[in-house]
Amino acid sequence: MTGTSTAAPTISPALLYDDAKAAIDQLTEAFGFTQVALYESEDGTVLHAELGYGNGIVMVGSRGRGGVFDDAMAGAGPMGVYVVVEDTDAHHKRAVEHGVEIVMPPTDQEYGSRDYMARDLGGNVWSFGTYAPQGPQVAG
Repeated sequence: MTGTSTAAPTISPALLYDDAKAAIDQLTEAFGFTQVALYESEDGTVLHAELGYGNGIVMVGSRGRGGVFDDAMAGAGPMGVYVVVEDTDAHHKRAVEHGVEIVMPPTDQEYGSRDYMARDLGGNVWSFGTYAPQGPQVAG
């Protein structure tokens, strides 16, 4: 994505992983996210991390550390997240080079987007493509 915004996103997916450090490595190295924040306990457990891409943020934490959110997410299945990218094929190539499981190779969609899907270490399905949903109109 070209350009960045400093406006805080109003929707941020929150994902828990058995090995949050490995997930952060995969998301930054294979998918090009940037680590924005990382909070760890004394024993190195990831309590909360924020990873940025364009003007979006995904929050990441360790599964099994207790607390209301961890308890509420117990037994929850994988999540699907869509990320807008400028060059689907280049992004896909990077993911493949890092050994990411590809669910669907780059494919032209009927609605004009070019997308691919990948599965991360936690089983979550990430879709990357050129379709940019139009956000809500904000009075300004």
